[in-house]
Amino acid sequence: MSNAVNKRPFDLDAIRADFPILQQQVKGKPLVYLDNAATTQKPQVVIDTLSRYYSTLNSNVHRGAHTLADLATREFEGARETVQRFLNAPHSREIIWTRGTTEGINLVAQGYGRAFLRPGDEIIISAMEHHSNIVPWQLVAQQTCANLRVIPVTEDAELDLDAFEKLLSEKTKIVSLVHVSNALGTINPVKHVIEKAHAVGAVVMLDGAQATPHWAVDVQDLDCDFYAFSGHKVFGPTGIGALYGKTHLLEKMQPYQAGGEMIERVTFEKTTFNELPYKFEAGTPNIADAIALAAAIDYLNQFDRTQLAQQEHLLLQTCLERAADMPEIRLIGRAKEKAGVFSFLLQGAHPHDVGTLLDQQGVAVRTGHHCAMPVMDRFNIPGTVRASFAFYNTLDEVDRFFAALEKAKTFLL
Repeated sequence: MSNAVNKRPFDLDAIRADFPILQQQVKGKPLVYLDNAATTQKPQVVIDTLSRYYSTLNSNVHRGAHTLADLATREFEGARETVQRFLNAPHSREIIWTRGTTEGINLVAQGYGRAFLRPGDEIIISAMEHHSNIVPWQLVAQQTCANLRVIPVTEDAELDLDAFEKLLSEKTKIVSLVHVSNALGTINPVKHVIEKAHAVGAVVMLDGAQATPHWAVDVQDLDCDFYAFSGHKVFGPTGIGALYGKTHLLEKMQPYQAGGEMIERVTFEKTTFNELPYKFEAGTPNIADAIALAAAIDYLNQFDRTQLAQQEHLLLQTCLERAADMPEIRLIGRAKEKAGVFSFLLQGAHPHDVGTLLDQQGVAVRTGHHCAMPVMDRFNIPGTVRASFAFYNTLDEVDRFFAALEKAKTFLL
């Protein structure tokens, strides 16, 4: 996807015009939206797709015998194929609709982990995980009497790969790792982790919530066994996401939710399950948001995504350079490979107070532990202020962000 031939030119003004929410004011000032790691804004085409679906196509999918049901089914299954191409999965049957990354991880933990883990088996995660890649594994470890092992994080907020390799053994059955840390911005060396995990016979689950917004992900190249992402992180709607899983693993797994759609035949004596991917999609699916997620992916794919990533890198580097001239800023997360996340403390000020004063100046950031309490404990801090970038952000917004920080300092320090 880095080939710029036939791609839409990178015109920042034109791109920003695609996102209606960016045109508004907050507290009487033009909005500077720097909370993209929490959720991204939506281009008009995504909003229009939702409206079009409910205005012209609304129907339940698959078994309807009328025109609307047929049209809705075609778009819904077409959206699945769009996600398949987005991740470069071999087959659309390997794409399971979920509510987002969290549900995808829970599906693997319960559908695979609970079924195949045995007492004494080991699950490896890292100290920089989001809670959604910690708690599901804690639960399944309790259910199966397996043990949870944790890869330490270095002072620079990178995985301790030597420690990881020492944790690996024939007891290791599952490694579940964040591709990009939401709290730190660290880009993890997942191909290396996958290779080492596979060498001991473990399967690998990747949390791709923070990776898919920034570059093209190729699950075949990575050779991961499972990969989950969330629609709202990739400029699509909330409440929709997808899990990729290798066919042979998905076929062995049992569903952990049951009801309509995921069955082949039901009697009071026995139920047989539907074929992939439907056996994991109980109940009426989130049809509208799946179709709108496809619209978001199509929007992204208009561009040379390398150019989009370069814009985000420029913004992050500018922040790091500006922060170097402010001794009051303590940067949290100094990994060599980082996505567009600038996580920091203003020395002597509580993160929430900093965020509140930035909001008074129209600058939206996230404060707190970012659903990553263990990594905050690792650095002995209560939380951070996090500015996170998307390709529609500008250098002028970085200037306004630092101007707002300077003003906040006059109140707090």
